[in-house]
Amino acid sequence: MRAVLEIGGTHVTAALVDPLRTRVRRRVRRPLDARGSAEHVLGTVVRCAGDLDVPGGQVWGVAVPGPFDHEKGIARFEGVGKFDDLYGVDVRSVLLDGVWPRPADAVFLNDAHAFLLGEWRAGAAAGHRRCAGVTLGSGVGSAFLVDGVVCREGPGVPPEGRVDLLRWSGAPLEHTVSRRAILARYGERDLDVRDIAGRARRGELRAAQVLDEALAALGTVLAPCVRDFGASAVVVGGAVAASWDVVGPGLRTGFGDTPVRPRPGTLGADAALIGAAEYAGAAGR
Repeated sequence: MRAVLEIGGTHVTAALVDPLRTRVRRRVRRPLDARGSAEHVLGTVVRCAGDLDVPGGQVWGVAVPGPFDHEKGIARFEGVGKFDDLYGVDVRSVLLDGVWPRPADAVFLNDAHAFLLGEWRAGAAAGHRRCAGVTLGSGVGSAFLVDGVVCREGPGVPPEGRVDLLRWSGAPLEHTVSRRAILARYGERDLDVRDIAGRARRGELRAAQVLDEALAALGTVLAPCVRDFGASAVVVGGAVAASWDVVGPGLRTGFGDTPVRPRPGTLGADAALIGAAEYAGAAGR
């Protein structure tokens, strides 16, 4: 069994993953306030990991969003509206000192990388040597894999492997494709994207138009990357992808005649946990 953590903007999950059957065997989930103090955030993470009750000496895999120095385990969140109080904190040391029984080590990877790695290991990208993935939530996360190894450069791979660094209509992509951008375009307060998706599903033309325009922009930007990278699978995850029936058509429109068609992930919340376990296993070998 491999112990993993997934740290998100609203929750933290600790889990035990069976690497042979690629199944999550046990999990503990706690709510998390990403705008809270470092003491609150890290205390919640440490307690969640401790509640999993695993033997000591494990290499924990930790999926966490950026900006983050994943190699060193140091938080670099600044001006992104979440985890700002963690800036400069050595999260790896906090986990090694705070989790009991003590881990042997903790290795970190980007949450979008963990998602695609999980889908490659046991989900929608299984059997594909070259695959790409995007996660749609508060922003756009991305990953490019070759035989299960993350690529940050090369043909088709955007700078640092990050689609969010690309531009659309002269502005950063996330000015069009993000939770904040979609809500602003829709123009009604006190909603979430899932609410707009629900209205589109019920036939509201305005809601459908807003989603189609945002997702078509993402598809148009992503399609050349996919073609040049040579991906044979493109997998989509994240909160927005949960409404695939209404977001999928716009994304496919943006892909145009690209032979590879985007598809939703099949593992749901387990994808990042399985991906983190795969990464921890590789690190421990």
